[in-house]
Amino acid sequence: MNVIYNIAINAFNASLKLYARFLPKNPRRKFPRFVRGRRGLLSRIETEMNAARAASSRPVVWFHSASLGEFQIARPLIKALKQRGDCTVVMTFFSPSGYEGATAHNHEFIDHIFYLPLDTRRYARRFVEALRPSAAVMMVSEYWPNTLQQLKFHSVPTTLVSAVIRENSQFFRWYGKIYRKSLSSFRRIFVLNEQSAFNLQMLGYTDAKVSGDPLFDNAALVARTPWHNEAIERFCAGPQPVFVAGSISDDTDAGIIAEVTRRNQDVKFILVPHDISSRSIKACSRLLPEEPLVLSKCTGQTDMASSRIMIVDCVGILAYLYRKASWAYVGGGFTKLLHSVIEPVVYGVPVAFGPRIERKITPLQLIDRGIGEKIESAADLNIWLSRLKADPELNDKLRAEALRYVDKNIGATQEIVEEIAQSVWPQHQ
Repeated sequence: MNVIYNIAINAFNASLKLYARFLPKNPRRKFPRFVRGRRGLLSRIETEMNAARAASSRPVVWFHSASLGEFQIARPLIKALKQRGDCTVVMTFFSPSGYEGATAHNHEFIDHIFYLPLDTRRYARRFVEALRPSAAVMMVSEYWPNTLQQLKFHSVPTTLVSAVIRENSQFFRWYGKIYRKSLSSFRRIFVLNEQSAFNLQMLGYTDAKVSGDPLFDNAALVARTPWHNEAIERFCAGPQPVFVAGSISDDTDAGIIAEVTRRNQDVKFILVPHDISSRSIKACSRLLPEEPLVLSKCTGQTDMASSRIMIVDCVGILAYLYRKASWAYVGGGFTKLLHSVIEPVVYGVPVAFGPRIERKITPLQLIDRGIGEKIESAADLNIWLSRLKADPELNDKLRAEALRYVDKNIGATQEIVEEIAQSVWPQHQ
């Protein structure tokens, strides 16, 4: 199976190199940006890390997230680790949404941000040798066999955070041997429920620990962080309540939200597409019952009073926008990739989402508490919204329950950071 995996990853790498020759100068779509971001990547990493080592002997800690959503798990861990001691933090991403979202803002606790090189044997070896990390921390479900093998070969303590191991995951499939083998590269796996720990034990891995989700800590940190956007403030200033639809990910999400905007003329809507390319913004706008405002085009002279819908075409501000919401919808629930439902709930905002929640634990918990609503159609979402609009007392009850739920789940960060710190500064523990 290792042979098949390596043939496949090398073939993919070869096809990317060929495709890269025909890239437009400024690609807007996601896949071309994925390819462009990896041009000269390893040479850039080697140069930057050699310069960093020449300037400082601080230990290097490598954090990796697939995309921007998983980065929200890493952020509180990085901040807490930096507060524990002096170290160099390297953050990598697989997807453009993560890399571009992170580089668009100044993250004071992160020293270097890169794309993750493709997981070929050669690239994995060069990458790990360039970083020379004292510890590595992966988010959620990042299992790159060649990279993990190199970390194990170089005796790098590696931690997996916020993992959920299901009976139908790749570990239990006929092709899962290479992934089962990769588990031995992790010194510790922090899982979100007892079932995951049991499943790992069935696979022969005994160093799992059930912990909370650092996403709660990050969301709580964001909620406490002052944030201001003049155009958003003006748009939300009127008497109408605000509905935020975040991470609209596909045509189903867009169609449902468009229909709900049509049926609820007494509500203002802020729509945040997952893909903010001009093509995506135009496609979303065409579905709406009226011409929306687009945040990047708003000025001090823009008439907000006569506008009821705004599309946000900026990366990295969605978690702050939810504070303006009375109700929220989180996209991706009609695919396998439902986005963060914690981000609105931390403000006490009731949240709706699509039915594909088999990969998530939090949505099920929200449904049990009445805070979350699983919907199958625009009609479902409209019934839910109409019920909450008509019952302020119910809204207050759900808000209080949401805040209690968040408070109960805060605190996982310190436990996980303690484990990482023991690897980075063993002499101080």
